[in-house]
Amino acid sequence: MATYKTIKYIVPTEVVEHTDSINALADVDTSTASPTEGQTIKWNGTNWVPGDIEESASGTQKAIFGFGKSDSGGRTNITNLVSSSGVVATDTTGVGTARSGLAAAGYGGDKALFGFGYSGSSGGRTNNTNLVSNTGVVSTDTSGVGLVRLGLAASGYGGDKAIFGFGNSSSSTTNITNLVSNLGVVATDTTGVGTARGVLTATGYGSTGQAIFGFGGTTALGAVSVTNLVSSSGVVASDTTGVGSARYNLAASGYGGDKAIFGYGDTGQFSTGYYENMTNLVSNTGVVATDTTGVGTTRKELAASGYGGDKAIFGYGFNEADYNRSDFNLTNLVSNTGVVALDTTGVGTGRYGLAAAGYSTTA
Repeated sequence: MATYKTIKYIVPTEVVEHTDSINALADVDTSTASPTEGQTIKWNGTNWVPGDIEESASGTQKAIFGFGKSDSGGRTNITNLVSSSGVVATDTTGVGTARSGLAAAGYGGDKALFGFGYSGSSGGRTNNTNLVSNTGVVSTDTSGVGLVRLGLAASGYGGDKAIFGFGNSSSSTTNITNLVSNLGVVATDTTGVGTARGVLTATGYGSTGQAIFGFGGTTALGAVSVTNLVSSSGVVASDTTGVGSARYNLAASGYGGDKAIFGYGDTGQFSTGYYENMTNLVSNTGVVATDTTGVGTTRKELAASGYGGDKAIFGYGFNEADYNRSDFNLTNLVSNTGVVALDTTGVGTGRYGLAAAGYSTTA
């Protein structure tokens, strides 16, 4: 058997115990097609076979914006799919309870999940969830578990699972978390750690499936720059005092394959103009950088997601000028080096208090 010096291994969780022997390539099936120099090989359930799945995934990951509130039409269940090249599609009328202040995350490797939020009806806060298939189809409501709340955050972790965390229930903020299995099943409440808060954000980072909750607001303290790292097994760490401007109602996404970016938001400080387009890059070890003055329209209550495998997109949101609210369908693309682009005029209904997630690395 030939020696392939630069073959890359994609190691799913279920074959971690097999990694001792793959370095010798003893289990690589070369009878059908031998791997070429630098090619990726993947596990097919029995052995390792050539297959450029890393390149394929990078080219096909899509995203979805969903739900939110429009001052012209109340709370919505509108969704907008985002192509793997960052193009935002026109409105699709969603299913399930129209609501705002919810969160979304990817799970299962190629699907997504919207959860919780505020319906504005007599029921108010919800723990409804809506699964999203790897073709972008949003399912009807699933009655969730755990504390009903809004203003929470969510992220993928561990490569194929997700976590909802924090939020506001009635008049109090919480540090409750709910783990989501790789089948989209939401677990009961886990009492979290760190500062209870709402209107924060979360995203994945790192090469082994970690996540980070960041920023937000508390009833007592106002805006904070606290972060909480999440391990690849879903364990939430105690507070890390963040850097940069404390703010809430911001958004976050992974980019570059193993890094992340927090962006935009509301500092609650009149002297600074309230709404921001500042960003904070996050290293692949979870270190949050100081403020970078962003580009594009300052706003809050927007959403963000990864797309295309290594890039990101911020979208929608609102700001107020002289108390006249403007709902935006603006988007800002983020390169795989963390550079935020100028505004792109979006499509669909301008709205805020929405959520976004990546989906489909295969479809």
